[in-house]
Amino acid sequence: VQLVESGGGLVQPGGSLRLSCTASGIIFGHYNMAWYRQAPGKQRELVTTITNGGTTNYIDSVKGRFTISRDNAKNTVILQMNSLKPEDTALYYCNAEHPNYETNYWGQGTQVTVSS
Repeated sequence: VQLVESGGGLVQPGGSLRLSCTASGIIFGHYNMAWYRQAPGKQRELVTTITNGGTTNYIDSVKGRFTISRDNAKNTVILQMNSLKPEDTALYYCNAEHPNYETNYWGQGTQVTVSS
């Protein structure tokens, strides 16, 4: 099983980034997908989720700025991040969790840095 993230980088405050996570080795459409992030010196936190049925949830600090979506035909989950703030700086991880079985997979992470 592999989850491969891409799309991170350095962006100025107010800018946008689009993160992608492509999965292989799983039946992607069966899995709930999520993005987590971990800032230096802080614990990893859940940012947003999308269920296998397409229901989404966001933490309050990113509501209205971030959008999660999925393309089951391409085994891909996308995180569109707009109006980025310095406090969004973190290593962003993709996660796949099966809703019925104790299986949970992680990507290697992609760095997002928001700085002027």
